[in-house]
Amino acid sequence: MGIRNVLRIGHPALRRRAQEIPDDWFGSQRLQGIIDDLFDTKLACSGAGLAAPQIDEPWRVLVVGMDHNPRYPDAPPLPELVLINPVIKSIGKESIAGWEGCLSVPGLRGEVQRWRHIHLRWQDQEGVSYTEEFHDFHARVVQHEKDHLDGVLFPDRLTSPMAFGFTDELQAHERIP
Repeated sequence: MGIRNVLRIGHPALRRRAQEIPDDWFGSQRLQGIIDDLFDTKLACSGAGLAAPQIDEPWRVLVVGMDHNPRYPDAPPLPELVLINPVIKSIGKESIAGWEGCLSVPGLRGEVQRWRHIHLRWQDQEGVSYTEEFHDFHARVVQHEKDHLDGVLFPDRLTSPMAFGFTDELQAHERIP
């Protein structure tokens, strides 16, 4: 199917909790089609990650990964990963504020507090289970995308209403790179 339309804030599908991928979907073309569409759409939109609800698929699947990204010029590259039915736990209580954008909230950025270190458990498209720790920007992207699976958008988590605005205005006033 390829590049899909990304739903924008205000669409009710973005506020619903996504359903777990059923066991009989692992290894299927149906699941692989959603994953391929997520990667194609993420790449076409210069995203760091994308969750299935953003393309109007009500499933607990997301993808992350990027090389140099003009939307996040100071961010390190992220390896591509498919995360199905992910579960996140914080490692410690340390959190860090950072500016986030979202393909479903185009043209806007906001400062959000996220755990700095997380433990992640997930499955891949074949149903194999993994666990890994993520830190800093990688942890931020995973938490942001996982929020989409629970119907949460980054403006719901702003550190302050004053820490939100149009990307070009924030850049013009040197609040973000």
